[in-house]
Amino acid sequence: MPSQSTPRYPNHLLSEGPVNPFPGIKVLERRLGREIPHRLGSNEGLDMPHRALRQHFGDALAEHVYCYGDSEALGVRQRLSAQQGIPLETLLVDAGADSLIALALRTTCELGETVVSTAGTYPTLGYFAKGQDCRLIEPSYYEAPGVLAPDLEALITAAHQENARLVYLANPDNPSGHLHSDSAILKLREALPGTCWLLLDEAYGDFRDDAGSEFAAKAIPGVIRLRTLSKAHGLAGLRIGYAIADPEVLAMMMKVRIHYAVSSLTLAAAEVVLDHPDEVHQHVADVKARREQLAAHFRALGADVLPSATNFIGIRLPSAELAAEVHQQLLAEGVLVTRLTHPELANVIRITAVQAALEPGRLDALEQAIKEHA
Repeated sequence: MPSQSTPRYPNHLLSEGPVNPFPGIKVLERRLGREIPHRLGSNEGLDMPHRALRQHFGDALAEHVYCYGDSEALGVRQRLSAQQGIPLETLLVDAGADSLIALALRTTCELGETVVSTAGTYPTLGYFAKGQDCRLIEPSYYEAPGVLAPDLEALITAAHQENARLVYLANPDNPSGHLHSDSAILKLREALPGTCWLLLDEAYGDFRDDAGSEFAAKAIPGVIRLRTLSKAHGLAGLRIGYAIADPEVLAMMMKVRIHYAVSSLTLAAAEVVLDHPDEVHQHVADVKARREQLAAHFRALGADVLPSATNFIGIRLPSAELAAEVHQQLLAEGVLVTRLTHPELANVIRITAVQAALEPGRLDALEQAIKEHA
């Protein structure tokens, strides 16, 4: 039976903990209920003429660079809440899913504590965990014909055996593309130690067929859910994503968050994109169609194409050596695909479902390797 206790925070965050010394003018205006038109105390470069910037990008961009952004990203959160039915108080915006991973680790783990993550899954989690001097335990993927999936039972076992403070799961998974059901996620949370957090990375959730479900909008106790505007919304270069969690969890995250990590320009751009959801929905539909076309093409050649609920496909080659050879051949031709670096998944090639991937001859080296080893 799972423990009845609840996940805990590092001791230094308890009680009052650190307090953000610069919440920002936008937050102050909301607290006062009125606008502050004269910014004489924020030490921003308000008198900078920005002639070069205006000439290069235009006046519209320049107007967004003078002042610190809204540290609470209210406009973005309001749009996400309205469009997806996510309660506003359960949303926190930060500088992309990567920044949110680092923030979640800072909020939940102390030096030397144990983090569990599938061996070969999104490596940034391990990168940040090790950088925080956490102990990283990596159970293997579950592999079978047509299946490459994070092994939930192995994650549960490791969390109990190693007294883990946090378990990380990407769902849909990167790099396999595998999607665990909502019920499987709830069973995973229930089976973890009560004092262990579940960090649920849903960066590719927009490409699920049920992306707009009621479950997708919920804050789950003991879980920090992460999303991004990099993929479906096409804003990877501007760095913006969001977390969904209980308000008290987000309040703790705000204690250690870099409060101006998301720029004014990024917030403005995200609001524009979110104000045009039809464009986002069409892009997602186009990506999914290309993904299936790409998968069908390689399956017809005899490739072991992994099922994917993301914006990419994974192809499992017979050996790591062959994957390395194909990767280098393509790179020499100016074509960059992803060859996974983790030794347990080094035979997997990942291809993003962009139009260029469907151009005849673009992936010829991979196609020839598949035909020769089918």
